[in-house]
Amino acid sequence: MNQLHTPKASRNQDTGRLSFMPPVSPPRSGTLVRGGLSWRSARRVRRSGSPSPAKPCTFPTVPALKQIASTVISTALLSAFALTPAVAADKDKADDKQPKPPASMSTVGGTRLGQTGTQVELGPGAPVLPKDLTARSWVVADAENGEVLAAHNAHWRLPPASTLKMLFADTVLPALQPKTMTYTVDEADLAGVGEGSSLVGIKEDHSYTVHDLWLGVFLRSGNDAVHVLSAMYGGVDATVAAMRRHAEELQALDTYVVSPDGYDAPKQVSSAYDLTLFARSGMQKADFREYAATATASFPGEKKGKKRESFEIQNTNRLITGDIGVEPYKGIAGVKNGYTSHAGNTFTGVAERDGKVLLVTVMHPDDEVSHAVYKEAASLLDWGFEASGKVSPVGMLVPPKSAEASLGKGGEAASGAAVPKEEGAHGKPVTVGTSVAAAPAGSGGVWTALSVTAGSLLLLAAGVYLVNRRWPLPDLVRRLPRH
Repeated sequence: MNQLHTPKASRNQDTGRLSFMPPVSPPRSGTLVRGGLSWRSARRVRRSGSPSPAKPCTFPTVPALKQIASTVISTALLSAFALTPAVAADKDKADDKQPKPPASMSTVGGTRLGQTGTQVELGPGAPVLPKDLTARSWVVADAENGEVLAAHNAHWRLPPASTLKMLFADTVLPALQPKTMTYTVDEADLAGVGEGSSLVGIKEDHSYTVHDLWLGVFLRSGNDAVHVLSAMYGGVDATVAAMRRHAEELQALDTYVVSPDGYDAPKQVSSAYDLTLFARSGMQKADFREYAATATASFPGEKKGKKRESFEIQNTNRLITGDIGVEPYKGIAGVKNGYTSHAGNTFTGVAERDGKVLLVTVMHPDDEVSHAVYKEAASLLDWGFEASGKVSPVGMLVPPKSAEASLGKGGEAASGAAVPKEEGAHGKPVTVGTSVAAAPAGSGGVWTALSVTAGSLLLLAAGVYLVNRRWPLPDLVRRLPRH
């Protein structure tokens, strides 16, 4: 049994709010003159650019220094005027090379979410958005009622990197139960892992529990663990097909899945809006919440004789574990970070403060700023908690299609609602002990918890539940188990 370590209460609740305000103090004075010329180089300019006096200099020392200073200032100002247009031109050229969002984007969740640029509706007393946000796309939303508090190019279809693993987990996790089930890895299971992938260290001919493998996915973003779980599910192709169906069920229509681990692949895209939907759906599952919030865990290693070694793995989500330049975020509860050279850094997080639960997604901030994805996510969360109740929503996180179908019947569950069948990846029942796994196809949100035996009762209860259009997260999101 693995030893789990979720963030301590002191880490989540006592850590001060992060501040990314630029310094307001003037820079320390130095030897550089405005325009980039030092005093030494300025003197050289004077000697080469000014005529020598006709007779020996008889001026006192102080006036001579004043003359030199005057020359330096003049030269510096001329240099500044000469260099400024060039610098501005270079910046414009660099900006022109940056990808631009399409003029027309999806309007799922509201028309303003399909518009380019920043969308926010500030009310009285609302704080302004953080300055210096560089992400190509981001979303801040209320995790419970689904209100989008602010967004920037929300539906821009971009490479998602490992944040796509949220959709993978939300799709596959319900089908692989119980989590104590073990699996022996075959060489073929690891054959499709992309070169340069992040790995947790899965070894062929070694056995792992489902629990172990999910820890490898969430903590180390292990593509090897993803491929092994995909093999258990029915193979990579079956997994990709199920993820596409589940994305459609969640109305995440910006997403096109090619690889279940988020590894760069042609045409594979998602959006900040869709990633937020995946996180919201996933966080309704207890196991998903546990893995997403785990900071460190013990992972099975290689066998040495009859004894099997283990090693510690740490969550790569720096808002949970912290890092140089990044403090653990107060109230953080997951969810997933990612990086590829094509996608840049991506991150979706959920945090709770004073009874309010917020989701934030940030995609591809400035590559040259250290930990920019976490700093911008934290500053947006800070803004969201302060702005809650003081801004008008610019859109909504839509519920799954099955929920909308039930709501369309006046709050009563429709007779044809999409209740998942109890089938495995190949259309056959998957039985583990006395439990029956949920269907990989078309299952979404709380519906994956339904079983055939209790279907009629749960369907009736779900109809009443879905009258509330908030599509809320359970209270356990706010109060994670303490270890």
